Amino acid sequence: MAGGAMNKALTLAALPVLALLAACNMGGADNASSPQGELVGARIGGPFTLTDQDGKKVRWDDFKGRYRLVYFGYTYCPDVCPVDLQRIMQAFARFEKEKPALAAKVQPIFISVDPERDTPATVKTYVNAFHPRLIGLTGTPDEIAKVAKDFAVIYHREESQGASDYLVGHSRTPYLFGPDGAPIALVPVDDPATPDVDEGALDHVLASLEKWVK
Repeated sequence: MAGGAMNKALTLAALPVLALLAACNMGGADNASSPQGELVGARIGGPFTLTDQDGKKVRWDDFKGRYRLVYFGYTYCPDVCPVDLQRIMQAFARFEKEKPALAAKVQPIFISVDPERDTPATVKTYVNAFHPRLIGLTGTPDEIAKVAKDFAVIYHREESQGASDYLVGHSRTPYLFGPDGAPIALVPVDDPATPDVDEGALDHVLASLEKWVK
């Protein structure tokens, strides 16, 4: 995503996420001091079967027993996706170095929202650039549409008149799921609406992993 298209997508995407968080907070608990993540109890996630970067079928339940760090994006994304993934995976690499036993319990996953262009081979080249343990998943348009719906991710194709290429506007919602597959928390990413604050800094991502991975 880029420019106005990105901002529009982020604005639209924020609505369902805020609704989910509001639903989680209806009990009146203060999440800032709560031992539970802000997504505990949210209806995010669900079973799926997709195709990994090696062309193998992968199910959500294949990761049972591990924390799952999930990011939705696409390989042709010109700016936001690579920056987010770079920061997330750099933080994960530091987490591996500082707390290897805990990091071993986490599986980072990239899921494409551009199945028409993101073939397994394309996804493989992409994820390998960020971390050797990052798994990349793609699928048919119908498979991706279902997964995006189940994971509360919004995406839409954006074409410019006369252009042969296109962008994909999508929500930026890196999720951390627990070993049972239930959502725990949102992993921080930078908010373009607050240029003076870097919410997605490496230290913030690392702190999130250290807080929730036990």
